[in-house]
Amino acid sequence: MSNINTEEVSARLRLKGIDVSRKAISITNFNGSNQEKDFQEPANCNGYGRVRHFKLSASDGWPQNPLPILPAAKALGLKPDSQIRAQVFQNSICNWRCWYCFVDFSLLKGDEKHSSFLTADELIELYLREEAPPPMIDLSGGQPDLTPEWVPWVMESLSNKGLRDKVYLWSDDNLSNDYLWKYLTKEQIDLMLNYKMYSRVSCFKGIDEESFSINTKASPELFRNQFKLCKRLIQTGFDLYGYITLTASTKTDFRSVVPRFLDELQTESEMFPLRIVPLEVKKYSPMTKRVDSVFQDMIDGQYIAIKIWEEEMARRFTKEQLNVPITEVKYK
Repeated sequence: MSNINTEEVSARLRLKGIDVSRKAISITNFNGSNQEKDFQEPANCNGYGRVRHFKLSASDGWPQNPLPILPAAKALGLKPDSQIRAQVFQNSICNWRCWYCFVDFSLLKGDEKHSSFLTADELIELYLREEAPPPMIDLSGGQPDLTPEWVPWVMESLSNKGLRDKVYLWSDDNLSNDYLWKYLTKEQIDLMLNYKMYSRVSCFKGIDEESFSINTKASPELFRNQFKLCKRLIQTGFDLYGYITLTASTKTDFRSVVPRFLDELQTESEMFPLRIVPLEVKKYSPMTKRVDSVFQDMIDGQYIAIKIWEEEMARRFTKEQLNVPITEVKYK
């Protein structure tokens, strides 16, 4: 199977995912989707939203995940808890097809059967109509950075409704494109940088060219582009965090590949690995039919990789550095 032409697909999907004249984004409707089967609570906001429970706990042998619990608690002035409720909205387009994605692929192509164009004001109004809306909004996907205007538009809406200092905003991206700088104005980027209740997380999709390409169906050459985009986000000044999926063949030379990944990351920022959380890939309803023997082997491979990841982190950083809360890691 040929690799995705990321540049071409990104441009095509952006046209399907945003209406700049209306300031509207194509938002996924979860009703009837496989993804909905995994929700702890029914879809809300007329089907265009869901409440997600982010949890600190993890499987035995896997590190805890403080994202976005600690950043949200810090911004909201709350004592960190073991979990946090967040209102999630998903844009309906993604330029990659990660086999372990918890989203139906039918919800990632801007299909009008499963999405509608909504403005930021319309989304926030739906959010505010819910009973006890969470103090955190997660702009997810899909790939939100195919429509980077979404974040500043939501910021403007929250500010206009007097919620700028009351609702924490979180967004993610897959380090696949430079649309943030291509399509946003300096004023929009400045708004994001100066918005105290906002942080973002970027996800690295694999530990080497091979695992990256199998994970995403993108060209292996784009593996290193992730580091360039991450560096640019750091240099721009965002409050930035990272995820990494360690899924790779059990035949991978993990003792060589994992250190090499961290070496490259530290050329961008020596301390940024302390802001990265490895994500354990688990089986969700949408991915059940996708998992063949190759992907099952990659699931098994992540458990080899995580041990070496933690050994490498312990070798590169002191115990004191490793125990610093993720929000307090100085990485710029």
